[in-house]
Amino acid sequence: MKWTDVQIIAEALCDAHPDVDPKIIRFTDLHAWVMALDGFSDEPNKSNEKILEAIQLSWIDEI
Repeated sequence: MKWTDVQIIAEALCDAHPDVDPKIIRFTDLHAWVMALDGFSDEPNKSNEKILEAIQLSWIDEI
């Protein structure tokens, strides 16, 4: 997975953190959780607020 795989990341986060409300997650936590996902292999500095927001919104849509 790369940072641009927003939907796949959101699905993986939904599975990995089923008890978390993505509406209240901090971007610093979100960044760390994405980096920790199995299969994620992108550079940490390639993310930005726009990407993290897109991931968060997709995660919200998942639940």
